[in-house]
Amino acid sequence: MTSPLVEGILNQLRGGSLQQISSQLGASPQQAENAIGAALPLLLGALGHNAQQPGGAQALFGALLRDHGGAAAPASAGSSASAGGLDIGGLLGSLLGGGSAAGAARQLNGEGILQHIFGNRLPQAENQLGQASGLDAAGIHKLLVLLAPIVLGYLGRQVAQGQASSADGLGSLLGQERRQIEQQGGAGGLLAAVLDQDGDGKLGVGDLLKLGAGFLNRR
Repeated sequence: MTSPLVEGILNQLRGGSLQQISSQLGASPQQAENAIGAALPLLLGALGHNAQQPGGAQALFGALLRDHGGAAAPASAGSSASAGGLDIGGLLGSLLGGGSAAGAARQLNGEGILQHIFGNRLPQAENQLGQASGLDAAGIHKLLVLLAPIVLGYLGRQVAQGQASSADGLGSLLGQERRQIEQQGGAGGLLAAVLDQDGDGKLGVGDLLKLGAGFLNRR
C-alpha cells in the first residue's frame, strides 16, 4: 500500500502524463510507472527527514509559498488535474518545454531542487533507483529532474488548499508520510540506504543533522 502523498501524485500522473514521461525516458509505460513508484517515496521521504530538522519545515514552507504556489492551476478540459488538484499535465508540458528557454530553465530548477533534497547523496539516490527500476543512469537523472518540481508543486497545492497551512502543519504532513514510507519494505529500505550518511547501514541522529544542515544551507 502506497502512502497518501505518493498515491495522490501517482493518480494524477497515470494516463497522458505517464506516456509523456515514458517517451522522454525511452522506456515502456510500465517501466516508467515502476520507476516513478520507487522515486516518489524517496523524494517525499527525504523531504520528510529534512522537514523534521530545526528550521527545516519553515524553510520548505517558505519555499513552497514563494516558488511553488503558482504550480496549481484550475483543471481544464483534457487536463490531468482533478478537481482542485495540481495541473500536472500543464506543469509537465512546461518542464519538457519543447527545447524552449523556459523549459530549460524549469529543468535547471529541477536540478536545484534535487540538490536541496539530497545534497551530496544524489549520486547514491540515483544509483539505488537505477538498481530498483532497471533504468540507466541518464534515465534516472532525467526522471528525478522532472519529478522534483512536480512533487514540490503538489506540496504547494496542499499548502494552498489548507491541508498544510503552516510550517508545523507541513512538517506533520511530511512526517506522517515519511513514517508510512519507512514501514514499506522496498521503499523504506531504499530511503534508509540513501539517507544513511555514515555508511553504517543505520539512519541515526548524526545522519539527520547532516541532512538538515545541508538542506538549510543550500537555499
